[in-house]
Amino acid sequence: MRLLIVAVGQRVPDWAQTAYDDYAKRFPPELRVELKSVKTEPRGSKTLETLLAAERERIEAAIPRGSRVVALDERGTTLTTKALAQQLQQWQLEGDDVALVIGGPDGLEPAFRAKAHQRIRLSDLTLPHAMVRVLLIEQLYRAWSVNANHPYHRE
Repeated sequence: MRLLIVAVGQRVPDWAQTAYDDYAKRFPPELRVELKSVKTEPRGSKTLETLLAAERERIEAAIPRGSRVVALDERGTTLTTKALAQQLQQWQLEGDDVALVIGGPDGLEPAFRAKAHQRIRLSDLTLPHAMVRVLLIEQLYRAWSVNANHPYHRE
């Protein structure tokens, strides 16, 4: 099984990339994590609908066919760490690749969000995109550690 994080935006601060890389290398070989960054549509004088549609095309092109699509969305389901661990375990049992999608500055196109298999929320707070990447991979690693009885997660 593979976890694919598809994130709109290509430039992240060095600290965020370092933190992301640190967590990514901790995963076991049977649970690969990959990051695909997709280009943010230049804002200019385009309408919001045009911007989101262009980003949607890039996102969809980055997601392998047959993947389970999970949109990160402020209106999505709130998960505890244990609930995320259970969800990760279920995804692993199903065996399909999972694409977790982080939208751009204006979020994700509404039709894309609606079409996603799941919508989850990381926080009630508004977070910078670089922080979302780090928080997401840390929580995925923590979920794995719960399931593996690894000492990273302690109650």
